[in-house]
Amino acid sequence: MGHSPYQTLEHAITCIDTGYQRPDLAACYMVEAQGELAFVDTGTTYTLPVILKLLEARGLTTDQVKYIIVTHVHLDHAGGAGALMEKCPEAQLVVHPFGARHMVDPTKLTAGATAVYGEERFRQAFGRLIPIPQERVIEAPDEIVIELGGRSLLCLDTPGHARHHICIYDDRSKGLFTGDTFGLSYRDLDTSKGAFILPTTTPVQFDPAAWQATLSRLSEMNPSSAYLTHYGKVSDMNRLADDLHQAIDDFAEIALTVEPENRCAGIQKKLWEWTNNALMKHGCSLGEPRLKALLAMDIELNAQGLDVWLQRREKEQARQPG
Repeated sequence: MGHSPYQTLEHAITCIDTGYQRPDLAACYMVEAQGELAFVDTGTTYTLPVILKLLEARGLTTDQVKYIIVTHVHLDHAGGAGALMEKCPEAQLVVHPFGARHMVDPTKLTAGATAVYGEERFRQAFGRLIPIPQERVIEAPDEIVIELGGRSLLCLDTPGHARHHICIYDDRSKGLFTGDTFGLSYRDLDTSKGAFILPTTTPVQFDPAAWQATLSRLSEMNPSSAYLTHYGKVSDMNRLADDLHQAIDDFAEIALTVEPENRCAGIQKKLWEWTNNALMKHGCSLGEPRLKALLAMDIELNAQGLDVWLQRREKEQARQPG
């Protein structure tokens, strides 16, 4: 038996493994209502065959896709949006107003990611980003509601991880599709205490104060569960929100107290120490090689994002009078 990329959840929601980097790292979701379909996040261009195969297996067609919703325009979430839109002639793209222009013209996204990864790694990870016609894009300001076969999907402006981030509250499941706003939680790290959660402080717009406010707002909605891009459904919402509040504070504190010399490497070292300690308290018994395989990329990106946040703070402080 191979690893199935599809997991059927309740409330006509399907979790799809996008195939990014490794199994069970990045998901997107298909939502069904009265013959209409929406996808929340898309994975990369390489996820397209996985999505098309799911539609075929379920006896569904690309014409039934009404919305393709991207929580934000980071490429593990939205890199495949253009390719999927090409295949779904009736679909409209739903995206935060700050992210819309990058979906219409992905030149800057390509350039930015290529600068980070190099051309070869960029191509291997993401393929080619395909522009989406402006007239097929719906900009989603805070609290816009889109209707899917009588099912209301409420789009919320949720800064903290990224300024161009939306979460989607689904009135049918009472759940939230959270992109990266509710952190990451890999099923390999589950224990008898439940899910383990980590912030995603990846470059370039980490904002701890905004994120804390966003988390409080989401908690006030009393959602039944969160559908995470990284990875899958989690339901112990109050505890996980508390854990995430604390972790965001801790990560910011780590960044602020690391010595300036080799700062990014210093932050990365401290994040590993924090994570290993937190996992031990959580009852996780995985060995170091397995933890490195699961978390090395995330810890590295988190350290980079915290370093960028510090650089931005320093520039802002330098501009202050006096």
